[in-house]
Amino acid sequence: QYRLVESGGGLVQPGGSLRLSCAASGFTLDYYAIGWFRQAPGKEREGVSCIGASGGDINYADSVKGRFTISRDNAKKMVYLQMNTLKPEDTAVYSCRVLTSRGDYWGQGTQVTVSS
Repeated sequence: QYRLVESGGGLVQPGGSLRLSCAASGFTLDYYAIGWFRQAPGKEREGVSCIGASGGDINYADSVKGRFTISRDNAKKMVYLQMNTLKPEDTAVYSCRVLTSRGDYWGQGTQVTVSS
């Protein structure tokens, strides 16, 4: 069973940092690119960042470039999103996603709230 579980969200002040984790199970993470997405209240879900299967081919949304860093550890079956210099507009539920030949799988999401 393909499964993704996010963790690491929370409440942080503007300018602060958080590191989100996405734990994969039930499939071989090495084979797949992984994406991070977010959805703020009342807004459409948007792509934040993605990373290729081997750790290359990294992309970021313009809104997070220079502040967020995506990485992965295939041996640990983990994908990370380091978020620095957080802004109130980064407040959202963050989810990771893997698109495979067997289907499109999402985690349940983790809430990130940036507020003073």
